[in-house]
Amino acid sequence: MVTTLAVFTRDLRVHDNPMLTAAALAGEHTVPLFVLDAAMARSGFATGARERFLAESLADLDRSLRELGGRLVVRAGDPVEQVCRVADEVDAGTVHLAADCSGYAQRREAALRSALAERGRTLHCHDEAHVVVAPGRVTPAGRDHYAVFGAYHRRWEAAGWRRVIAPPARLRLPAVDPGALPPIGGPAGGESAGGGFHGGETVGRRRAEEWLREGVEVYDERRDQLAADATSRLSPYLHLGCLSALELATQAGTGDAARDFVRQLAWRDFFHQLLAARPAAAHEDYRDAHRTWRDDPAALDAWRSGHTGIPIVDAGMRQLLTEGWLPNRARMITASFLTKTLGLDWRAGAAHYTEHLLDADVANNSLNWQWVAGTGTDTRPGRVLNPLRQAERFDPDGVYVRRHVPELAGLPGRQVHRPWRLPDRERAALDYPEPLPILPERLTSEQF
Repeated sequence: MVTTLAVFTRDLRVHDNPMLTAAALAGEHTVPLFVLDAAMARSGFATGARERFLAESLADLDRSLRELGGRLVVRAGDPVEQVCRVADEVDAGTVHLAADCSGYAQRREAALRSALAERGRTLHCHDEAHVVVAPGRVTPAGRDHYAVFGAYHRRWEAAGWRRVIAPPARLRLPAVDPGALPPIGGPAGGESAGGGFHGGETVGRRRAEEWLREGVEVYDERRDQLAADATSRLSPYLHLGCLSALELATQAGTGDAARDFVRQLAWRDFFHQLLAARPAAAHEDYRDAHRTWRDDPAALDAWRSGHTGIPIVDAGMRQLLTEGWLPNRARMITASFLTKTLGLDWRAGAAHYTEHLLDADVANNSLNWQWVAGTGTDTRPGRVLNPLRQAERFDPDGVYVRRHVPELAGLPGRQVHRPWRLPDRERAALDYPEPLPILPERLTSEQF
C-alpha cells in the first residue's frame, strides 16, 4: 500500500494547498506531518505571541484534517532528521513539501532531498503554495530575478495563474504515533492587548471572506488613513499559510480597489522572488548605498519603546508592541525615521520587527526595510518620509496618535503632532519626551 508524507511548514491549511492535495492523490495512506523546528527557537522567531498563533493554527489544522479522516502528526527537533524518521517508520516512498524562498528553507530542502535519496525515497517540492506566481517563473532577459517592481508586476499580471485547488476528498492515516500538539498558552496573540488575532485557517478564512465582502471596496481610498484601520489585517494568516495568496488574489475581484489590494500581493511575490535568488539579502545590503550607519543605543531604545518624542512614530512603535501588527503606512513611517532621520542600521529595525510582528516574514520584512533604507529596490533610494508631513496627511486629526499615545490624548486636533510647541507648563504636564537630542538640523518642526 503506497504511503506518502505531507510535510507542513508554513502552509497550515487544507484549502488550496497543492502540497497536501498532491500527497493525498499520490498515496493510499497519507501522513500529514509538522515538525516543531528547534532552530526557530534559537533564531528569535519563536516569540510568545507567535508561538501562540502557531499553536492555534496547528490545532485548527488538526481539526480540519480530522474532518477529512486524518490528523496532524507532530514531531519536535531537527526537521530533516524527524521527516526521515517518520518516512522510515511508515515506509513513505515520497515526501511532499512546499518550496520556500529563504536561505534557511533552501538549505533545509537540499538537506532533506539528499537524506531521503540515501534512503531510496523522493522529495517532491511544490513551488506555488506560498505565492501566486512562483519565484523564477517570470524573469527578465539574462537575469534570475526582477529588481524593479513595475516591470515585475506587468509580467506577474500576465502570467497564467494555477487554479485554486480543493481540499482532498478524504485522507487515510496509517498506524503512526501522532505526537502532541503544542499547548496554547500565554496571552492570546495580541488579543488581550486589542490586536484581535487568533491563529488558524478557520479564523483566517472568516476574516478574508468578510474583508472581500466589505473591506476591499474602500481599500484604495482608505488603506493609508491610519485612524481608519482599513487594511485587511490578513498578513499573519498569509505568513503561516493559513490563507492562500492565490485564492485571495483570485477572489478579490476586478474593481479599482480590488486591483490595488491584489497589487500588494504582487509586492509580496516580488520580494519572495528576490529573496529566492539572493538569500543573503535577508541580512546583507541588496544594493550598496555607501551608507555609514550611526551607533546610538539610546536612540535605538527610544525608537523601540515608542519614546522618540515624535508622536506619529511613537504611536506606530507602541501599536507594534501591544498588537504584534502594524499597518503598512505606519511601518514605512517608523522605518524611514529609524534609517533616514536617525541614521541607524535597517538590520536593527528589522530585528525588532521580527521579534514583535505576528507576520514576521523574512522576505517581506527584510526587503521592505531595505526598500525604505535605500539599500534595496527603491528606484529613489534617497527618499525620506517626513514624519510630520506624513502625520498631517495620514492622521490629520490626530486620532491614531491619541489612540496609541495616551499621554497626548488630551491634545486637540493637529496639535497632537507637535507637542513641543505647547507652552512650557503644558508641555511639562504631559509627561511626554522632547524629540531626541540628535541630528538637531533634522529634528525641528520647521525642517521636518
